[in-house]
Amino acid sequence: GGGPELRLQQELALGIGGWRLLNKLGHRPEVCHLNEGHAAFAVLERAHTFMLEHDQPFEVALAATRPGNLFTTHTPVAAGFDRFSLALMDLYLHRYATERLKISFRDLMALGRANADDPNEPFNMAYLAIRGAGAINGVSKLHGAVSRSIFQPLFPGWPLGEVPVGSVTNGVHTASWDSEFADRLWTDACGSDRWLGTTEGVGDKVRAVPDETIWNLRSQNCQELVRFVRARSEHQIASYGASQELIHNARTLFDSNALTIGFARRFASYKRPNLLLRHPERLARILTDPHRPVQLVLAGKAHPADQAGKDMIREWIHFIRRADIRPHAVFLVDYDMLLAERIVGGVDVWINTPRRPWEASGTSGMKVLVNGGLNLSELDGWWAEAFTPEVGWAIGDGKEHGDDPAWDDVEGEQLYQVLEAEVIPKFYRRDDSGMPREWIAMMRESMARLTPQFSANRTVREYTEKYYLPGAAVFRKREASRGALARAIVKANRGIRDNWSKLNFGAVHVETLGDFHQFRVQVYLGELPPDSVLVELYADPQNGEAAFRRPMHRGDALVGIVGGFTYDEQVPSNRPASHYTPRMIPAAPEVSIPLESSQILWQR
Repeated sequence: GGGPELRLQQELALGIGGWRLLNKLGHRPEVCHLNEGHAAFAVLERAHTFMLEHDQPFEVALAATRPGNLFTTHTPVAAGFDRFSLALMDLYLHRYATERLKISFRDLMALGRANADDPNEPFNMAYLAIRGAGAINGVSKLHGAVSRSIFQPLFPGWPLGEVPVGSVTNGVHTASWDSEFADRLWTDACGSDRWLGTTEGVGDKVRAVPDETIWNLRSQNCQELVRFVRARSEHQIASYGASQELIHNARTLFDSNALTIGFARRFASYKRPNLLLRHPERLARILTDPHRPVQLVLAGKAHPADQAGKDMIREWIHFIRRADIRPHAVFLVDYDMLLAERIVGGVDVWINTPRRPWEASGTSGMKVLVNGGLNLSELDGWWAEAFTPEVGWAIGDGKEHGDDPAWDDVEGEQLYQVLEAEVIPKFYRRDDSGMPREWIAMMRESMARLTPQFSANRTVREYTEKYYLPGAAVFRKREASRGALARAIVKANRGIRDNWSKLNFGAVHVETLGDFHQFRVQVYLGELPPDSVLVELYADPQNGEAAFRRPMHRGDALVGIVGGFTYDEQVPSNRPASHYTPRMIPAAPEVSIPLESSQILWQR
């Protein structure tokens, strides 16, 4: 907050100041995990530290240190990244660039621009993070794909699938969100150390828990939530000066035997927290059904500057204050983590309705899993990869529709239909012993399958194995001998940049022989060494399969032409020869392509 200048000051303190503080405290991390671009100035100060310690120029220092920087983006839209004007950057970073990094201010600005030559383009902190990182990831599989689209302009000519953004889906610290009763069940089934290491085998142990134990967990959780809602509501309305009648009614709110639905989150337009309120009378009929009652617990806040968010909260409060709705719904104010903990610990169903793909991951629905709560959510973020009919419900068609009000109508209708035709009937469908066996089966499978998968245990292990350990290993190699490998990489990359425009393709000959197409391509490399260029055949993804890539083999040199060679390769003829295109990219086994060297040349 406070405007762009204060924001820049904060990010300078976080990034540059943060790295200096670590050094002052004696910490020399091999891996620096940048969550969002807010801390991206750390890559500059880390490189500056390397410059001082090893007497190397900035370009070498950056090449040496960037493998130890991981950039995780949490933003699903390009407009969400921090940007700073040329004037602000000049005011705060001109001397830092020229006196400490020993580079021109233009070169510094280029690190945060898609087009280094555009003087009107602001400095993008996400771009700086990318230029200073050894790996990039989004926070769900879908968000990884969305981020590849966002960052594709930094890798011109590269297919979307090869934009170097991976993914690690978020997870929650399960032990922070389990209720007292859930903790007891999980301890009995899996032991007290179940979240201290690998979660392998945890799911099978939960699947062996009897129906009666699972349902007793649900009953205890909801009873505790009802006690909390009553006490919180009484205090809340009393503080507003409500009548004694309303205060008394708050003491008897809710029924622990009724289906309880919850959602609590930041109220913002893209999260569509009022999708369930799209048809108030229909929602009223759902809540007030005397034979199958439903109760609703809501909480949340809007940003002070978000008028639309505040208006949505007012709309809910206006609805809840209706005399017929008041016994069945409550909006709890002063939303924070402690309030969220109580809600996720006791609801039967958690609803989340963002506009796809604007929920990068979402974690609120993960927090109900350990407590036996089920999810009814948009196919976005983590739920897009978690949903199956055995563990919850979904709305949406798995496609993007922007902020089209007509599509909001479609998904609002889906939400009501799922509640009316699936969720509510399944909860109230009981056997002769009064047990909702189908509901319990969903609870058990959701707990067993999803709780370990979307826990911090899996997330931290995945980051460690996929990014931290490999990043640290590459950093150590590049740091060794005062950055000898980094110097070699900088020299090679400079040669590629200086000569890439001189590369071109000559004649292409294709012959189909039975099951194979035989390609022969003439290539002109100019002054570049042949080993510094990889010539490949490429075909776009097809029928759900990955893109086809195959290196071509260098053959004879072309007589009388410096840097001219033939390249040969055969590929399966199950696709037309026209599907395959020769291309050239840098060949550098010690370099992350295209993250660190993004040149590419297509034959057509």
